Amino acid sequence: MFEGFALDMVELPEATLRVRHGGAGPPVLLLHGHPRTHATWHRVAPLLAASHTVVCPDLRGFGRSSKPADAPDHAGSSKRAKARDCIALMERLGFPRFAVVGHDRGCYTAFRTAMDHPGAVAHLAVLDGVPILEALERCDARFAQAWWHWFFFAVPDKPERAILADPDAWYGGSPDAMGAEAYEDFRAAIHDPATVHGMIEDYRAGLGIDREHDLADRQAGRVLACPVLHLWSRRDDLEALYGDPLAVWRRWAPDLRGWGLDCGHHMAEEAPEALARALLDFLAEA
Repeated sequence: MFEGFALDMVELPEATLRVRHGGAGPPVLLLHGHPRTHATWHRVAPLLAASHTVVCPDLRGFGRSSKPADAPDHAGSSKRAKARDCIALMERLGFPRFAVVGHDRGCYTAFRTAMDHPGAVAHLAVLDGVPILEALERCDARFAQAWWHWFFFAVPDKPERAILADPDAWYGGSPDAMGAEAYEDFRAAIHDPATVHGMIEDYRAGLGIDREHDLADRQAGRVLACPVLHLWSRRDDLEALYGDPLAVWRRWAPDLRGWGLDCGHHMAEEAPEALARALLDFLAEA
């Protein structure tokens, strides 16, 4: 897994991140979603590394990266805080400007990195998600039925207790689908109480402080300054919830393109070649 890549623990001003990195060329930062670790990218990263420097961290709170201190507003788990980690990490590796790709919960950190640090982000790819504010404002019975976990995870303590009673039954996954090494890395994460709590805090921040940050951007008229690619899984529920997901992103991204991929939610594991091809074409744009 990740042949030719280095694996390091990188100390940053606010967090210590476990980071896999390799390749050569223009830098691209890959951000995983819930409940994955950076290992979800193990089939995509080598395809990008032939022409790019690829950096894959465990987000703070996830995997083997450090866990932020709890706070009443969950600020340590906010996407703004995680965006600061992204900037600090890439600067530490010698990349003041880079492309960022985020999947699922990672797309919210990728979005926030591009919004808060426009001078640092050359390209943004957001996979299987819309801005948190947009999702919450469109919340209806279909959303509540499909994404009920957003609201359950906001409840103190109970989500962690429910998950840790049987993490394998809660999250599923298999070595055949994920790859044996990636599956073991994932299982280690979901069986660690501190990591489970860190992952749930990401959702608690989403319903509060992250939503406030999105709203402040909208009220100020801020939009994304870089080219944006949005890809979604046709076998998941984004089209059922929103019709054309690009329509949701257009108010945030003046320079937008995107389409659906024929796969389920974990596209980096299910359709790595198609995803890598789409990303490489996008990153080649000026």
